[in-house]
Amino acid sequence: MPPFFSKNISTNICALFAPLLLSSCSSFDVETLVQKTNEDVATFTQGHLQLSNRRQSPELYAKANELLVQSAEQGLSQNDAVHIALINTPALQALLARHAANGAIAAQGGQIANPLLTLENIRRGDASDFSRMLSFSLIDLLSLPQRQNLAQNKISEVQLQMSIDVVTRVTQVRKAWVDAVAAKQILIYANQVNEVAQASTTLAQKMRDAGNFSQLQAARQRAFYADAFTQLKTAQQREVSSRENLIRLLGLTEEQKSMLRLPERLPDLPPAPIDAETIKDAANAERLDIRFAKKRLEFVARQQGLTTLTSWSDVQLAVARETGSQDVSLDSGANQKKDGATKRSAQISFSLPIFNQGQLQRDAMNAATRVASYELENTMRNAASTLRETYSTYVTSYDIAQHYHVDILALHEQILRENQLRYNGMLISVFDLLADAREQIHGVTAAILAEQAFWLADAGLQAEIIGAPNIANDQTLRNKDE
Repeated sequence: MPPFFSKNISTNICALFAPLLLSSCSSFDVETLVQKTNEDVATFTQGHLQLSNRRQSPELYAKANELLVQSAEQGLSQNDAVHIALINTPALQALLARHAANGAIAAQGGQIANPLLTLENIRRGDASDFSRMLSFSLIDLLSLPQRQNLAQNKISEVQLQMSIDVVTRVTQVRKAWVDAVAAKQILIYANQVNEVAQASTTLAQKMRDAGNFSQLQAARQRAFYADAFTQLKTAQQREVSSRENLIRLLGLTEEQKSMLRLPERLPDLPPAPIDAETIKDAANAERLDIRFAKKRLEFVARQQGLTTLTSWSDVQLAVARETGSQDVSLDSGANQKKDGATKRSAQISFSLPIFNQGQLQRDAMNAATRVASYELENTMRNAASTLRETYSTYVTSYDIAQHYHVDILALHEQILRENQLRYNGMLISVFDLLADAREQIHGVTAAILAEQAFWLADAGLQAEIIGAPNIANDQTLRNKDE
C-alpha cells in the first residue's frame, strides 16, 4: 500500500503549520486555578482551599475530625468552621469541580479542530483508484492565536467567578456560625425566663388558693408564663434550625455532627469599629466584581472580532493523493496488480454566504458587547454605593451593640439592685422583683441579638470590601424586628 501522502507534501505542511499546531496543544491545569483563588482571597481561605480527589478525601476527612476534636472544650471557632467547610463540604467540592469543568471547556476553545481524513476507493472494471484526502478549516487555523487569547481570557473569567463563589460560600459559613452561637446563647436565657415565669405562676396560684391573691393577679402571672413558654419553644426551634444550617454548610456526617461543639457565647465586640479611612479605597478596580466585569467585556469584545470574521464564510483547505491500479496478465497466466500514475492535488473550498450572511450572528455579538459594557459601568458605579451602605450597616450595628453593653444592661442591673433593696424593706412584692428579673433577662437577650447583628454585618462588610456579591442581611433584619 503506498503512503498516504508524499514526503515532500507532508513535510511542507508540518513545516508551515508546526508552530501553530504545537501552540494549540496547551493544557489546562486545575491546580493553578485553585491556587490563584487561594492567592486572590487569602483572607477568606487561608490557603486551605483545594479540589480533593478520592485519594485525598480520607486525609481531609481526618483533618476535619481533628479540628472538631480540638474544639470540644472551647467550642468550634469561626475560623475553624471555615477551615472545615473548605475541606469537608461536598457542595463546595462540587462547586470547584464545576468551575474546573468550565475552565477545561474554555481551554478547549483555544485548540484547533482535528483535521478530517477522507479515504475513497473507486473500482472501474479491472482498474481501481484509491484516494486519500486530508482537509481542515483554514479560517480556524489562521484565527488560532486569536482563539487562544479568547480561551485564556475565559479561563481568567472562570477563575474570578470561582473566587467570588468561594467568598460567598465562606461568608455564608461565617454568618451561619454567628446565627448558631447566638441561638444557643439566647436559648440559655429563654430557659431562665421560663423558669422565673413558672416560679411566679406557681407562687401566684398558691397565694390565690390561700385567698391572698386576686384572680386578676393570678391570671397575669399565668399570662407571663404562657408568653415565656412560647418564647422558649421559639428559641429551641431557632437553635435547632441554625445549628442544622451550620452542619449542612460544613458538610458534616452523622459521626461528625455528634462531635460538633459550639462556644457558649459570641466573641466580645472589638474595641472600635473598622475606621472608614481603612476601606475608603476598597471600591477600586481590584475588587473581584469589577475585575470580573472587565474580563467579561474583554472576552465578549474579542469574541465579537472573531465572529465578524467567521460569520461570513468558512474556508476548507485539503491535500489529496490519488493512485490507480489495474490487473495485467503475465506469461505464467497469473494476474498481478500494476500501479498506475499517482496524482497529487490541493483543494480549497468555501461556503457561499447566499442564504445566511451571518448578520444576525453579528447583531447578537454586538448586543452582547453592549450588555457587557453596561454591566461593567453599572458595577463600577454601584461599587462605592454598596460599600458605603454596608459600612453604614456595620457601624450602626456596632453602635447599637455597644449601647446595649454600656448603658442598657447597666441600667437593668441598677434597677434590679434598687428593687432588691426595696423588697428587703418590704416596699414591693416578690412578684415585682421577679418582673424586674424577667426584664433584665430580656435586656440580655436583646443585647445578644445586637451582637449577632454586628457580627453578621462584619461578615457582610468583609465580603463587600473584596468585591464579592453582598449577601442580604435578612437574618439581621429579622432579629431587629423581633
